[in-house]
Amino acid sequence: MSLALFDLDNTLLAGDSDYAWGEFLIAEGLVDGPLYRRENDRYFAQYQAGTLDIMQFLAFALRPLAENDAARLESLRTRFVETRILPLIAPKARALVDKHRAGGDRLAIVTSTNSFVTAPIARALGIADLLATEPEMIDGRYTGRVAGVPCFREGKVTRVDEWLARERLNWSGSWCYSDSHNDVPLLERATHPVAVDPDERLRAIARARGWEIISLR
Repeated sequence: MSLALFDLDNTLLAGDSDYAWGEFLIAEGLVDGPLYRRENDRYFAQYQAGTLDIMQFLAFALRPLAENDAARLESLRTRFVETRILPLIAPKARALVDKHRAGGDRLAIVTSTNSFVTAPIARALGIADLLATEPEMIDGRYTGRVAGVPCFREGKVTRVDEWLARERLNWSGSWCYSDSHNDVPLLERATHPVAVDPDERLRAIARARGWEIISLR
């Protein structure tokens, strides 16, 4: 059995679920629209530039979870996935996942976006294993803080290594798919790193190192 590790945002999705969730909250009137969009845009630009302070961003991104009860969040998330996310799953992305599944590979999504947002997306893709940033929950409510290591940059490698140890798996023969230069630490660990519709920095790295480059759009 080989691994097939998939980044989610702008890889299997033709868009960013974390950013889209913020836009959805604005549309629903749950946050201060102009202020939240300004901050959402600022953090997204930092992510693209490779300068994002992940803990600072998560303090911003997880706050709405702490400000709403679980029942309301579940209802919002269901509508968000149906209206904003499912249209972003391209047929080529589903076909790639199905190809690895048919080959008997162990599939996992490895994403920096929090598990509240991404768990139903993983289910929609039929992928049982999800490694995501975990929002802390105490007594049935989100606290707005992070539980454990954020699944971002080198943190993705840490989280995958921990998961492999628990599952008694290894990196041998592994595939890894991502669009972002932020995932170079993870791509470097894979036997078969693949750049998917990559940003400019990842495209240059992939070309220099002879990594495969594909498009799912």
